[in-house]
Amino acid sequence: MTGDFIIHFINILLWCIIAASTFYVCFFSIASIIPHGKICFGEESSKKSSFLILFPAYKEDAVIINSVKTFLKQQYPEDLYKVLVISDHMEDVTNHQLASFPITLLLPSFTKSSKANALKYAIDSYNASAEKTPDYIVILDADNIVGDDFLARLDRIAQKDEVIQCHRTAKNSDNEIAALDGLSEEINNSIFRRGHNRIGMSSALIGSGMCFSYQWFNDNVHALSSAVEDRELEAILMKQRVFIRYAEDILVMDEKVDSSDNFQRQRLRWMTGQVQTFFLMIPYLPLAIIHGNINYIDKVIQQALIPRSFLLLCIPLFTIVSMAIFRWSYPSIMWIGLLLILVLSLYIAIPKSLRSKAIIKKIFYIPELVWRMLKNTVHIRTDNKEFIHTTHHQ
Repeated sequence: MTGDFIIHFINILLWCIIAASTFYVCFFSIASIIPHGKICFGEESSKKSSFLILFPAYKEDAVIINSVKTFLKQQYPEDLYKVLVISDHMEDVTNHQLASFPITLLLPSFTKSSKANALKYAIDSYNASAEKTPDYIVILDADNIVGDDFLARLDRIAQKDEVIQCHRTAKNSDNEIAALDGLSEEINNSIFRRGHNRIGMSSALIGSGMCFSYQWFNDNVHALSSAVEDRELEAILMKQRVFIRYAEDILVMDEKVDSSDNFQRQRLRWMTGQVQTFFLMIPYLPLAIIHGNINYIDKVIQQALIPRSFLLLCIPLFTIVSMAIFRWSYPSIMWIGLLLILVLSLYIAIPKSLRSKAIIKKIFYIPELVWRMLKNTVHIRTDNKEFIHTTHHQ
């Protein structure tokens, strides 16, 4: 009797823990399909905004030239935007090519390289030499490609919001891993960005394709101290109750990882950042609850969520185990129900253009990638501030 009670207790406890993350995904997946008009760009204003564009580039010789060259094709007044490339450990030949472009090339010498350090260095360098402060700052990764109307479209909505996250999407699907990485990002866009905005909550940041009020960014950038600057920025924004708008119609093409090793390094950075941010945000949580800061509370919950890939592994596994132990009784039916909810939620979150039979083929790569993520858990360090780099290709 005691043994049966313990088994049932463990089963219910595991189900509750995993169900919490599953229901979160389900809720915001459904929220993402709530009817809502697209961003109305309207007529161009006679007063255009000025922008500072930052390209932090750590050993990005393979992609940075093309990204900068493409960006400089903007159909926007040249005197209203300035491009800064922070060249960190790049080859002399790359720097020589960049120096020939109408941009500002910064050559820092960091003891410890990180995107946060690059951003702080860029702001300090710009403030020391600039005669005029721009209205907004845009952060792009070295592999990002945008359309020639990127700034024009951003200008038409930037004055409405202090912080904007553009729609980052895959520019490559070389193999199944890259395709899955791109698919995962679009699911994140649905759940953590569009789904949140649709019910009036703040979007999540994603590390690039971000636009900030220059004054706000200048005032807060030096608070960054970890290797996951986007999560730190989110924490600061939520604490200050600054709303993040998701600009679904403004695309930023991003290179997806196309090898298992790169995938593992990328996910280690994300998992480490999730744990670090959770402990960073927890101390302020009681005050956020007292003051009803829903976006901050939600952001803490996000850091505690079980990764979706783990859910895709654990729920089917526990469903099989429960069926073997409990047969067709309510404990096993609970797991079957949870599995159906997860599958339906992810299907809803996948953009219609990506729902195809080809997904079935890609799913077979999930077990290997999940195994690599599981191996990452032993390498997570809450005090780690080292930058984990993923390489890009030409």
